[in-house]
Amino acid sequence: MTQTEIQEILKKQKEYFATGATLPVKARIDALKKIHAYIKAHEKEITDALTADLGKSALEGFMCEAGLVLGEISYMLKNIKKFARDERRATPITNFAAKSFVKKSPRGAVLVMSPWNYPFLLTMDPLVDALAAGNTVVVKPSAYSANTSRVIAELIQNCFAPEYVAVVTGGRAENQCLLEQKFDYIFFTGSQAVGREVLRKAAENLVPVTLELGGKSPCIIDKTANIKLAATRIVWGKFLNCGQTCVAPDYILCHESVKYEFVESLIKQIVTQFGDDPLNNPTYGKIINQKHFERLCSLIDSSKVVCGGKSDASKLKIEPTVMTNVTWDDAVMGQEIFGPVLPILTYKTDEEMLEIVNSRQKPLALYLFTSNKKLEKTVLSRCSFGGGCINDTIVHLATNNMGFGGVGESGMGAYHGKVGFDTFSHKKSIVDKKTWIDVNMRYQPYTGFKEFLLRMFLK
Repeated sequence: MTQTEIQEILKKQKEYFATGATLPVKARIDALKKIHAYIKAHEKEITDALTADLGKSALEGFMCEAGLVLGEISYMLKNIKKFARDERRATPITNFAAKSFVKKSPRGAVLVMSPWNYPFLLTMDPLVDALAAGNTVVVKPSAYSANTSRVIAELIQNCFAPEYVAVVTGGRAENQCLLEQKFDYIFFTGSQAVGREVLRKAAENLVPVTLELGGKSPCIIDKTANIKLAATRIVWGKFLNCGQTCVAPDYILCHESVKYEFVESLIKQIVTQFGDDPLNNPTYGKIINQKHFERLCSLIDSSKVVCGGKSDASKLKIEPTVMTNVTWDDAVMGQEIFGPVLPILTYKTDEEMLEIVNSRQKPLALYLFTSNKKLEKTVLSRCSFGGGCINDTIVHLATNNMGFGGVGESGMGAYHGKVGFDTFSHKKSIVDKKTWIDVNMRYQPYTGFKEFLLRMFLK
């Protein structure tokens, strides 16, 4: 798509927004119902596209993408009237007589840029939140997940006029062109490297942003943890989508006293969940492309592999791989892994563990497996991270009742449910002053009894 075409799309969206057509709650509800009905009617096309791009089974594609989008829409439909309602606030006596309230207004014409790893979910969820809040939207799905991007384009073109919701496909040239435009808001999900470029471009136009990034999310195994259950839940969370999940456990930080038991349980669980030959398991996913496949293979040190390690370039598949005796000098610890490779490090004391976590960039997620409530409280209080779980992995993002987002290098802003509605809204603080009385304390001259009253009310 050319620069002129993109500029024309944004121009028409701003004109359409200015008409007020997106403001009525009924119009927003109608838009969400269109998406919901389309997904229900075209579920197989969506899951087939996810299989083609990432090797996801139909059930995984529904469970982790299409089904979660349906859940977000249902949640919004149930609560949108409440979310959109003005919120009353107390009025201080200094503003007598008045009514104070917060009015939620859509931001305007917004841009949603999504990644390839959960291409349907991470495109549609922010789109749902943006439409619920009353915006027009330009969607830019990833070029890497071409099959899913095509399905998304078909969905949007069938459900909406381009002045309301438009899709721009393509690669870096289209991304750069979009970032040159003056949108009213940008919502980006992707890598830290691209996130920096998005933020830099947005700053040039003073466009506010939400950045959903990533990082090396630690998974801590305390000596009091239920080891077998921990292994079960970690194997599921780490190797879901072949490890290509922004909140997947990136590395294990295991108390040295339970390392052997934990590694044995991990290996057993990998066999239980993926079989003796994962490379030929049709429900086990694949790496998105050759570039990422080769990058991941370069991170595997065969001398430290205790499980897995094999790969099939023709299928872009890498076995669930566990590495032990890993140090921070190993290549696998120098970057976010974003694949089915799980390195294990150990620690001796709680203070050592806290120092390891807190001396690195703030992660998008942190997971702690423990039965020690004191340690749980300490980790949650002293470690900075986007969100996480106690005695589980990943599931914290699958709720509409809490926001999901990063902190520091792992992102800024959040979405899901009401938090998502608020992200795509501007909250106007309004004081509605009455005209039947006018208390003149604030007017000059400030002398005598006025000064006394002002000091009494304002101190």
